[in-house]
Amino acid sequence: AWRGYFPVGGELTSGRPDLKEGLYFGADLGHEDPRPLHGPNLYPEEVPELRAAVRAYIDALTGVGQAVMRGVALSLGLEEDYFASGYTATPTVLFRIFHYPPPAESGRGEWGPDEWGVGEHTDYGLLTLLLQDDNPGLQVHTARGWIEAPPIPGTLVCNIGDMLDRLTGGLYRSTPHRVRNHTGRGRLSFPFFFDPGWDCEVPPLPSRPARDGGRPRWDGLDLRAFTGTYGDYLTAKVAKVFPHLGGRVLPRPSAGRETV
Repeated sequence: AWRGYFPVGGELTSGRPDLKEGLYFGADLGHEDPRPLHGPNLYPEEVPELRAAVRAYIDALTGVGQAVMRGVALSLGLEEDYFASGYTATPTVLFRIFHYPPPAESGRGEWGPDEWGVGEHTDYGLLTLLLQDDNPGLQVHTARGWIEAPPIPGTLVCNIGDMLDRLTGGLYRSTPHRVRNHTGRGRLSFPFFFDPGWDCEVPPLPSRPARDGGRPRWDGLDLRAFTGTYGDYLTAKVAKVFPHLGGRVLPRPSAGRETV
């Protein structure tokens, strides 16, 4: 169900192993849920208080996600509850705890120039709300090139995902970002993903013409060419990030679906 622990190198970005480890959580559901990537969370027995903390955090950040999307709706000239009454009435929510170890923990003095905690990518859904510890490492691509996004106490970083880019015809661009831990210390980050409902199709809003410009996407993908549900998009992405999971538990893409 795409839950629990993965080790350093166990997740791929653009085919390269990430230099991070982490815990994956989502909505706590039963084993009988028929959808891929859905089911019960796996909590470490050694940390019994984590279960309540994770559930409370997911509930709180779901409320934050809905609030941000209300602002996005108003910015687009839509009713405030446009997303909450449709695409995010039953959102797909995912929460991660990532640890980026320093090079010394791997027995090496420094990471190579092509080695990243996580390489350049964009997130898949609507919003990512990221809590960072006090160690820098996050970089975001802007019109001025790559810039640092250092931790600011009392704030969350908000990344735009592919589905919000697709919905708005590129008015809101999904945010390329990457991470390298240069601090010599372990770095923790806590991304929360607020995404459309699993069975929602996410066509561009009819009131938003497609916008051209900007540099090509890191993966060459044309978001406008995708057809299907958000669940289709997510499972195809996960099959690339975790090939062993894709081969064992994810359904094969339907014949007419755009490759992602």
